[in-house]
Amino acid sequence: MRRFEIITALSAPPDQVFDACLDVEAHTRSMASSSERAVAGITRGSLTLGQSVTFQARHFGVTWRLTARITSWEPSRHFVDEQVAGPFKEWRHAHTFEPDGRGGTVMTDAIEFASPLGVLGRIADRAVLSWYMPRLIKSRNAYLSTIL
Repeated sequence: MRRFEIITALSAPPDQVFDACLDVEAHTRSMASSSERAVAGITRGSLTLGQSVTFQARHFGVTWRLTARITSWEPSRHFVDEQVAGPFKEWRHAHTFEPDGRGGTVMTDAIEFASPLGVLGRIADRAVLSWYMPRLIKSRNAYLSTIL
């Protein structure tokens, strides 16, 4: 299992950042470079505990679908989305929001993932996804900073 963290400072307060991160349409706009769209589950508005969304996107020239469910949810502080169907053997994304003391937010994305296919999946994780996934999350967070 691979794990990485991205820490992002945002100028908006935690409740606004929390809400933006759960907004399905904001998510798809942040991933426009991969033509991501919500195709099932909650496809508009905000997600909450127990709800799921299926995203379809194009990465590495292949169209993928990933269904994620919100498995933990503490308003304005923390939520977790986990893959329930999709390309990964495992996918868990914990989002934490802390006030920065100046009216903004320190957001931490802690992501754990593993690809299927045993040794081949571990090679893909190490050789490609370990640099690609952090880049994707940083790009998403850069988008958030433009809308908050």
